[in-house]
Amino acid sequence: MPEFQRPRGTRDFGPEEMARRRFVEVKMRETARLFGFGEVMTPTFESTELFVARSGEGIVDELYAFEDKGNRKISLRPELTASVMRFYVNEMQSLPKPVKIFYFGNCFRYERPQAGRYREFFQLGAELIGAPSIESDAEVIALALATLKNLGLEDVAVRIGHLGVLNKFIKDLKIPENTEKEARKLVDKRDFEVLRIILDGAQANDEATARLIELVSLEGEEANSRAREEAGSDKSFGYLTNLLDRLKAYGFENCQLDFGVARGLDYYTGMVFEIDAPSLGAEKQICGGGAYTLADLFGGQEVNSTGYAFGFDRIMLALENSGVNVPSQNLEVYILPIGDAAKTVSIGILSELRNAGISADMDLMGRNMSKAMKYANNIGAENVILIGEKELADDSVTIRNMKSGDQKKCPKNKIKDYL
Repeated sequence: MPEFQRPRGTRDFGPEEMARRRFVEVKMRETARLFGFGEVMTPTFESTELFVARSGEGIVDELYAFEDKGNRKISLRPELTASVMRFYVNEMQSLPKPVKIFYFGNCFRYERPQAGRYREFFQLGAELIGAPSIESDAEVIALALATLKNLGLEDVAVRIGHLGVLNKFIKDLKIPENTEKEARKLVDKRDFEVLRIILDGAQANDEATARLIELVSLEGEEANSRAREEAGSDKSFGYLTNLLDRLKAYGFENCQLDFGVARGLDYYTGMVFEIDAPSLGAEKQICGGGAYTLADLFGGQEVNSTGYAFGFDRIMLALENSGVNVPSQNLEVYILPIGDAAKTVSIGILSELRNAGISADMDLMGRNMSKAMKYANNIGAENVILIGEKELADDSVTIRNMKSGDQKKCPKNKIKDYL
């Protein structure tokens, strides 16, 4: 057994897997660019206090936290939103509004590894800062859904809620503030049985309890219909119906309301949403986000913000489970020089193909024909170019398509055209 093993909760990615990941990553970046979002990058580690300010003291137990040589308390980032908003407050507040940014990077959490969850994982997210709330909310959800559509992952469900609706129903319970927080968490987990027990223990109003559970139990079109019925008398319900209309105008007609989406973080202020991929089974969430305030928490001016984060590893798993073809990067050409005289000519052809943007490699091991062809097949080469004495004599090459087995002679100066 090798002396050194990779740390628990981390992974190694080989060339084929990295080609697939980069393909997906590029597609996601390109969609963000089409929506006018620009990419930013922040440090892999930050002050521990930044994450405590964002998520509370409880986050420390989940961090890779340490003191550096200057006795500063530092942590590897457990997510990217806090770092990006710190960057915004430090350097981007004076930019013209709205500020539209996205980011991709690795994050770290010290938690028990399990299927689809790792101690080092990857996030791709976006933030829209400084636009009116409903415009930001619609644009951000549309970007998230367009990203998945462009990847070919269309078997997804988006669930949209509003903390204004949820908080109103929870306030009607007339329970202590700490119990309200517990109730929100249980609503978000859809654990209605324990929720009833907690509310009974807090002597919550029976009618208010029934109304709350009835509301958060609504799903799909039932929830959408309820919002339309209440839109005239409650501005939060009206906000959600207007949001659905905007998303429909973007081309996303199957968005559903879910008043039980709470996201479990105190800094969310209004609309919240989650996107599920049913192919993942019980752990199906691949994206979460909403409207929030963080700039003022980090010393900046209060400003409307909406954002989300994709779990990139879950996206990859959902694509695989859904049967979406994510190509790995096959070698287009493998050149086999037969004999020493063909090697210099092969190098010239190799360089010409590479300069033309065609991925190409050549035999460096001096293999015989049989072993070289087997190697070319094993590495997934699409074509093999054979150069021997006959080809050198008439300034040509022989090109074999590895998929079909077809073989054809081609003038050396026509190789690019043939390919």
